[in-house]
Amino acid sequence: MDLFLIIFTVIGFGSVIGGFLLEGGHITGLLAPTSALIIIGGTIGAVGIAFPNSELKEIPRILRVLFRDQKYDFVGLMNRMKAMCVQVRQSGLLSLESQIDSEPDGLMRKGMRMIVDGTSPNYTREALELSLDVITDRHNARAKIFEAAGGYSPTMGIIGTVLGLVHVLSDLEEPDTLGPKIAMAFTATLYGIGLANLLWLPIAGKLKAKNQMETLYKSMIIEGLLLIQEGVNTNYMEEKLSSFLSEAQLSYKGSRSDGSGRRQKG
Repeated sequence: MDLFLIIFTVIGFGSVIGGFLLEGGHITGLLAPTSALIIIGGTIGAVGIAFPNSELKEIPRILRVLFRDQKYDFVGLMNRMKAMCVQVRQSGLLSLESQIDSEPDGLMRKGMRMIVDGTSPNYTREALELSLDVITDRHNARAKIFEAAGGYSPTMGIIGTVLGLVHVLSDLEEPDTLGPKIAMAFTATLYGIGLANLLWLPIAGKLKAKNQMETLYKSMIIEGLLLIQEGVNTNYMEEKLSSFLSEAQLSYKGSRSDGSGRRQKG
């Protein structure tokens, strides 16, 4: 589970509520069930209208992806690619066939199968990059659900505030209660803006960040498979795949190469 997601969500909501309390407000002043119903229910309804059922049914799965702390070992992938490169140079491309079914990554399996089948490098690249584009577009479409919620939520907040003010202004017989009633009406706007900027839009951003990391990882897979198919040496492969590594990953790779911080030649 991604604990940082939970921690920063708590920090975000806690800072807003804590600031309100430090200003002398009372927590009961933020409790407005009718506002919550209008904003949350209205936002869900608008999103449900805007997106097809096939995408809405994916929301539980999207949330599981959101809370899963997915790790991408770029250095480990490079080492695997180098080992496969050595294997192919020694035993040929067909030696990869026995490893296909045990490979957990779908794009890697597809690429290995195409290599074993003797597909041309150009067609292999085209097919794998098309698969990656489809995966990326599908993931971005899921993030757009929460982006849309972030757009609808503030509007629903304004609607809730207007409805509250309509109710307040329709009954002016008790002037002493106007202040609290108007304040309660404006909690709808607070709910709408708060949920948009502390929940819906950050979720969309998190999903996009996860998608970018996965895309980078799978792009490295594609490049590595094509290098294996070309039969390059491990030194060339390492130099080219190093472009996918961050500075921290490059330092980590160098420190593990021979235990002294110097890189060994493959």
